[in-house]
Amino acid sequence: MSAQRGRDLLLKLDGDGLGSFVAVAGLRARRIALNAGAVDITAADSAGRWRELLAGAGTRTASLSGSGLFRDAASDAAVRALFFDGAIRAWQVVIPEFGTLEGPFQVTALEYAGRHDGEVTYEMALESAGEVTFTAA
Repeated sequence: MSAQRGRDLLLKLDGDGLGSFVAVAGLRARRIALNAGAVDITAADSAGRWRELLAGAGTRTASLSGSGLFRDAASDAAVRALFFDGAIRAWQVVIPEFGTLEGPFQVTALEYAGRHDGEVTYEMALESAGEVTFTAA
C-alpha cells in the first residue's frame, strides 16, 4: 500500500438503520485503534515459566476518534441525537485502497469548539458495541 492522504478516510453513518450509509463529517484528524485483550493461562508447569495465552479468547474492541467539521446541520443533529440518546448505530470507516471497517458503535464523546473569527469544530469518539468486520478494498 502506498502512502495515503489522511483526508481521504471517510466516516459514514447508517442513521436510519436501513443500511444506507452517508458521510457525516469532514474529518481533519482521525484515529482508529483495534485492540484485543489477552487471557493468561500460565500455570506452574508452563514451559520455562513463560507466559501462555489462550488463542481466540479475550475481548476485541475498536475505537474511533476524529475532529473537524460536520458536513452539514443535518449531520451534526444526527450525531448529537445519537450521543444524547446513548443509541448504537452502524458506522463505516472507509480507508481508501485498504478497506472498510463496519459495525455498531456508540458515540462516547462529543466536543464542540470555535474561535470568534472561525468556524465551529468538533471532536468525537466512537466505541465498538458489537462485531466489527473488515472488508479489503
